[in-house]
Amino acid sequence: MVLFPVGCKSGNGKQRYRPCPGGCCRRRFVGPAVRPGSAEVHTVRQPIHFGQELRRLRIASNFTLTDLANRVHYSKGQLSKVERGLKAPSRDLVRLCDAALNAGGALVRLAPAIQAKVAEPQATEGADEEVWLMRLSADGQNWFQPMGRRQVLAVGAVSIAGMSIGGTETGSRAGSVELLRVSRSLFDQYRQLGQVTNPAVVLPALISQTHMLREAAVTADSVTRQGLLRLGSRYAEYVGWLVQETGNEQGALWWTRRAVELAAAGGDRHLAAYALVRRALVTLYREDAAQTIGLAQQAQDDQVPPRIRGLAAQREAQGHAINGDYDACMRGLDRARTLLTPRLEDGDGPVIGTTNLSDPVAMITGWCLHDLGRPREAAEILDRELARVASEAVRTKVRYGVRRALAYAVAGEVDHACTLTRDLLGGAITVSSATIAADLRSLARVLGRHPRNAQVSDLSPELSTALRIVTP
Repeated sequence: MVLFPVGCKSGNGKQRYRPCPGGCCRRRFVGPAVRPGSAEVHTVRQPIHFGQELRRLRIASNFTLTDLANRVHYSKGQLSKVERGLKAPSRDLVRLCDAALNAGGALVRLAPAIQAKVAEPQATEGADEEVWLMRLSADGQNWFQPMGRRQVLAVGAVSIAGMSIGGTETGSRAGSVELLRVSRSLFDQYRQLGQVTNPAVVLPALISQTHMLREAAVTADSVTRQGLLRLGSRYAEYVGWLVQETGNEQGALWWTRRAVELAAAGGDRHLAAYALVRRALVTLYREDAAQTIGLAQQAQDDQVPPRIRGLAAQREAQGHAINGDYDACMRGLDRARTLLTPRLEDGDGPVIGTTNLSDPVAMITGWCLHDLGRPREAAEILDRELARVASEAVRTKVRYGVRRALAYAVAGEVDHACTLTRDLLGGAITVSSATIAADLRSLARVLGRHPRNAQVSDLSPELSTALRIVTP
């Protein structure tokens, strides 16, 4: 029962309280007594049942507030406010308490759910009816804009006309085959370049290459045409990933849809399943467990190649992790390990998914353990797996390195977390990733709970500067 002051005091001088009509806030009257016109201050409260359940589980585990505070590395005062419904818990605190009290996800499910739907960008016209416009500027303010041919006609050809550079006909079958071979080799080079630079640097070249492949396919023979379209779909999918790294989720989904269309035109119906895995990554960073799990499960049809199913099972496990479901998470990781072992179906085409992790399931296990409120276990696995990542894979090392630093900080090893973070900030600025920035912000919040720590004080200006630069 939520109670509020009625303007009179008990014998010990304390105010008595009456229920709030709405039952959702704490109301304090300003002034010595309640009277018409008295000012009221409303503070919205976390639903009381969360705090009650936290307290019930703590007592059932024979933990004092001090015991729990020591386990989750939050102050006793903060925990007390959460139990009494005076302070809303952070998602991190919810997960840590859930794990410390062996609640099996019960506390996570009581926390406010995130239910933002991933909206697909609206289609303009068919892929072959689009005109792609791209501006390249010396000041780095580049942009890309797809337009339907009707839109181009409406705007007027003169207003967007530029220097003609000719068509893309290769002129012979041999020319088309050579274009396919060189473009396939370039794709691996572009992926390496994407590991060491800002997405804005490599995106114009990737977009141009995607356009060239889809245009060359129009005049190629049927066999080469299929190869050009399939490779173009992989370029488009990679563009989508890098666009997400810039913080543009809608743009990422647009490119992912284009990738599916190009793949289907080239006879590859399986990339549509991988597109679901990519969409699930968007919802994962929104911490939307339900959509992440649902999208990943849709991609695990038996007709889908094992590698895509394995990546989908891995993404599903990440969804279960943010939902606090340890058992379901581990089952998903077990399925992923089984499915990702064979690589025969990859053939000569580019590998779908990461190429920079020798054991992706192990690395994602560390990732998931952090989300499951087991930061110390997560840090140990991430330590081991990061040592196996090549030094030139800067984006990968920074991504999982920041997650490792976050795990150490949450586990209470603040000094070590600061040391790790300091070594990562240069790389974080170089690759300028919106997804890495999300973990950096979480890390900054955790370190912010230790303002008197000398290492935190020293790191804070550098971390703040890095966040200003990399945050979209």
